[in-house]
Amino acid sequence: MGRPVYPQANRLLITADAGGSNGPRLRLWKVELQKLADQTGLRIAVCHFPPGTSKWNKIEHRLFSFISQNWRGKPLISFEVIVNLIAATTTARGLKVHAELNDQPYPAGTQSRQRIAEVRLKRDKFHGEWNYESILVYRNLDSLFPNAP
Repeated sequence: MGRPVYPQANRLLITADAGGSNGPRLRLWKVELQKLADQTGLRIAVCHFPPGTSKWNKIEHRLFSFISQNWRGKPLISFEVIVNLIAATTTARGLKVHAELNDQPYPAGTQSRQRIAEVRLKRDKFHGEWNYESILVYRNLDSLFPNAP
């Protein structure tokens, strides 16, 4: 997944709904998005579905219904069980899911107000409040990927 499968990629498109932890107005989402862009060297474009329209998110409908079917009737007793059930999801048309547990600590009360000044986003001409692209701040990519082709 990621760079090993697409080593020549220089851009990433993320489609996201407008609610939850990845909403277009959330500072921490944008701070972490900028951090990801700087760490990977990718230009990251984000297109948020307008509020109330996540039903049109094709990935959500192609993926989550199969995950729900896969874990139907099974007790979700641990993170390991949940991640393994998600990762075991497949469809007749060849959809395969990759899932892994991120066990890194998430500090409660993370303050993004000060760090939002580090974020460099270019708003799209069409609904820039929902569509934007990261502008790389970190330029020395050789040190990030010393073994890259």
